[in-house]
Amino acid sequence: MTATTPLAPGAAQERVLRLGAITHVALTVRELDISVPWYRAVTGTEPVLDEDTGPFRHVVFALGDTLLGLHAFPDPVNDVAFDPRRPGLDHVAFGCADPDELSAWATRLDDLGIGHGEAVHAHYGHGLAFTDPDGLALELFCPPSSAG
Repeated sequence: MTATTPLAPGAAQERVLRLGAITHVALTVRELDISVPWYRAVTGTEPVLDEDTGPFRHVVFALGDTLLGLHAFPDPVNDVAFDPRRPGLDHVAFGCADPDELSAWATRLDDLGIGHGEAVHAHYGHGLAFTDPDGLALELFCPPSSAG
């Protein structure tokens, strides 16, 4: 999305670019045969795309206005485990409406046999951390405006 910044009369208009909302997140996984059923169970949705592009295969889930892609490469580098302290991805957070929904998600994760941390309640919101089959850090999060 672009916007124009008002300038003094007679000054040339300057175009200001601003980033829009995040449209998709792509996660590289070791095995789609493990990750796709896991994400299907957690999200409660079916993939909207399963495509082999040649360099990689990806399976994509639609989560509201955001797409979540799982990528697998034919020549993966599996010798380094995910670590949120290494520069790069720290975690991906999925929205919750309020702390009650966060609690319901904890129960759902329990029902699916997915381990998770304790809910964290802070001034910036409420979160519940868990990991996917590759150890990628995920979170369920509700912002402070919904944190009753």
